[in-house]
Amino acid sequence: MVMVEPGSAARADPQSAPATVWKPQAVDRRFRIQIGVGQAEMETAPQTCHARSLALPDLSAASDAPAAEVREHLGGGGGGAVKGVPVFVMMPLDTVRPGGGLNRKKAMNASLMALKNAGVEGVMVDVWWGMVEKERPGEYDWRGYDEFMEMAARIGLKVQAVMSFHQCGGNVGDSVTIPLPRWVLEEMDKDPDLAYTDQWGRRNPEYLSLGCDALPVLKGRTPVQCYADFMRAFRHRFSDLLGSTIVEIQVGMGPAGELRYPSYPEGDGTWKFPGIGAFQCYDKVYMLNNLKAAAEKVGKAEWGNGGPADAGGYKNWPEDTAFFRREGGWNGPYGEFFLSWYSQMLLDHGERIVSSATSIFDDLAGVKISVKVAGIHWHYGTRSHAPELTAGYYNTRYRDGYLPIARMLGRHGAVFNFTCVEMRDGEQPSEAECKPEELVGQVAAAAREAGVELAGENALPRYDETAHEQIVRAAACGQEKMGAFTYLRMGPDLFEPDNWRRFVAFVKIMAESGGGSAEHCREMAEREEELSVHVPLVQEAAATLTCA
Repeated sequence: MVMVEPGSAARADPQSAPATVWKPQAVDRRFRIQIGVGQAEMETAPQTCHARSLALPDLSAASDAPAAEVREHLGGGGGGAVKGVPVFVMMPLDTVRPGGGLNRKKAMNASLMALKNAGVEGVMVDVWWGMVEKERPGEYDWRGYDEFMEMAARIGLKVQAVMSFHQCGGNVGDSVTIPLPRWVLEEMDKDPDLAYTDQWGRRNPEYLSLGCDALPVLKGRTPVQCYADFMRAFRHRFSDLLGSTIVEIQVGMGPAGELRYPSYPEGDGTWKFPGIGAFQCYDKVYMLNNLKAAAEKVGKAEWGNGGPADAGGYKNWPEDTAFFRREGGWNGPYGEFFLSWYSQMLLDHGERIVSSATSIFDDLAGVKISVKVAGIHWHYGTRSHAPELTAGYYNTRYRDGYLPIARMLGRHGAVFNFTCVEMRDGEQPSEAECKPEELVGQVAAAAREAGVELAGENALPRYDETAHEQIVRAAACGQEKMGAFTYLRMGPDLFEPDNWRRFVAFVKIMAESGGGSAEHCREMAEREEELSVHVPLVQEAAATLTCA
């Protein structure tokens, strides 16, 4: 336990875009295990726990071996200088158990060793606020994370640590539920306006409303102070690994850890793809009072009563509504006022938190600060870009909503992390005007203009060459290659033989890319089918992950 005085103030103060129509094909989980060169093969099905009895490599000793011995055991794979784009892999959401310890420890050890051998640079792990500071304010339980960081360091993998100040559960890919800290939920019960609220009075408990960022509503501390104290405690706990093993702090700023409003909550059926979502500014004490003051400041007090009344509901399409339709109110005087206020509130929220993060970590060599922005690609081809507007991105046919975000991050030297990099326009429903490729291109241009490093993630689990080729094109073959790419997500499917072979080839291609031409990228993508790897560690990872 690490105790931090609850009253300490900050110095200056996140399976992702939702599911689309692409679905992975069913995979035959049977695979052949080669016992040794020139020896027999045996077929097994890891979905049954018979896999436990196979004569797989015994990695239990490796879990306690010095780092140099582990790297020798791995055959020297990975870890060298990458001239192209380094690949990280997201860990499972439940990597750390409540109360301390690692879930599926043996499987995790084998999996991390396999990733290292494949040339992966490192892993990304959620550091859950609701797990570490669960019981009482200022009391931090890092058990489990201590063990994980030590394991990553021993194996030689870098770590991107996500300061996850949001609830796990309710978003695409959320396989477990980890609520906000108990004492935070108690305060939200006392004051429901601490939660984001829509025009129908629906409260969203995923993340504290940004309307109360600077108010001492959490037992004498402001939410931003709580986030800063948490990050400061993290730095204190892992000071010996920051800059060597822990190389990035991604700061959660909203639902799913993304800088946005919770405008499209899918978990309870409130929203369904490709709905436009809904504005989240109707709590009376914080957001509506701020809107009222902004309206009075421009001499339009009537504009301060709430958001647009004709913006439809979560599952509507733009043309269903008077506000978002082609010639709707979004492009009129009131629409411009409201959308400017709504998006600026989000930008100010982001600036407050990233400012705190940089004040805590900025003096550490080798540690980057990053912020994730959602890839909201549906209805991108319309004039209003309605789903982006309800999420807080004032991006329309006539206005660039990502350049202000990039400039804000640039003021603090933070990395702009963006999702949906694996998606192609042609894979999406054309009637919903989905254009993920154009969206990624716009974000890349904004980052370039602002002088900000761009990093990427895939929004949905994909193991096919088509997705890999698209990632290579977007991440490694643009005018400036991305600083890193994080692959969603480590699990049994990744270690399926065909998926693993394609993944290893993808990692090698990304590492060798170096920002070549589009033709060069096509040639590298074609090599993916030819590249293969035999990694006994993968057998251990697949078997133990499935049966753990």
